[in-house]
Amino acid sequence: MNDTVRILGIDPGLRVTGFGLVDKQGSQLRYVSSGCVRTNEAESLPERLRTILDGLREVIGTHHPMQVAVEKVFVNVNPQSTLLLGQARGAAICAAVLATLPVAEYTALQVKQAVVGNGHADKQQVQHMVRRLLALPGDPSPDAADALACAICHAHGGQGLGALATAGYRVRNGRLV
Repeated sequence: MNDTVRILGIDPGLRVTGFGLVDKQGSQLRYVSSGCVRTNEAESLPERLRTILDGLREVIGTHHPMQVAVEKVFVNVNPQSTLLLGQARGAAICAAVLATLPVAEYTALQVKQAVVGNGHADKQQVQHMVRRLLALPGDPSPDAADALACAICHAHGGQGLGALATAGYRVRNGRLV
């Protein structure tokens, strides 16, 4: 009986959408693949969204994940940036839904808490912990590391290393209270 679950983590972005795949068997995690879908900034918004959709559909078709974890959008100071990021995120979710895959969503705080143990960790800390947790020979790119971290967070039930640190707290406006 094969109880391995393949998880696709996605870090959505309009310029660069990171993806990372891990296999979870019991409590063990194994790296499968990671990378980025890059869009051409000279193209129109609909063309860029199609690039994200097509790129992630290709990843799904190649690697056959069973579950998808997507990072939630945070509210920027610039509302236009938030709207554009939300549309990129929507294209990523559509790629999963078109493949009839279940989608889980996690905030950046939840992902960092699960992987690093600190919800306010910087990108280098996330890259380093992803490298260590998956026994990679080097640090993945920042976008791929964030996507792998999202997959790791999902594999650990959204808890992971930070489970004890958040016990008894709630998330309000992206912060633990």
